[in-house]
Amino acid sequence: MSDEGKIKKVSIIISQGSLEGVYPGLIMANGARMMGIEVNLFFTFFGLNTITKSKMNNIKVATVGNPAMGIPSLIGILPGMSSMATNMMKKQMEELDIPPIGEFIEMISDAGGKIYACLATVEMFKLKKEDFCDQLDSVLTVGDFYNLSAGGQIIFT
Repeated sequence: MSDEGKIKKVSIIISQGSLEGVYPGLIMANGARMMGIEVNLFFTFFGLNTITKSKMNNIKVATVGNPAMGIPSLIGILPGMSSMATNMMKKQMEELDIPPIGEFIEMISDAGGKIYACLATVEMFKLKKEDFCDQLDSVLTVGDFYNLSAGGQIIFT
């Protein structure tokens, strides 16, 4: 296959703050870097928790309002259900050698992936640059993100 048909750049927007909302984007970003594809990760709204030092290791599975869980929301609201589901998912990921979020962010950054936070959301949540993990490259406007993404594919997870 010629280089003409290959993807050269992906920009992935992560807006979800749940474990099942964060990992797809991280897995896609890591896979892209492993294939030599340029990667920009843009975190917005509750997806910012993924790169916020005080929250990145406490992201949980959403058990309420998540039809894919296969359990009624009334069961999902019971104390401990989210923690139980989170622990089960983390155990399964560990068995598959899928790293924890902080380690995954570090791997993607070390492989050359770029990590960005949405300026509007950072301001709305009253966050500062020092609230984020060391791998954060920059806080950008949406327009700046689109400029960085020019010529590539944008994926919203």
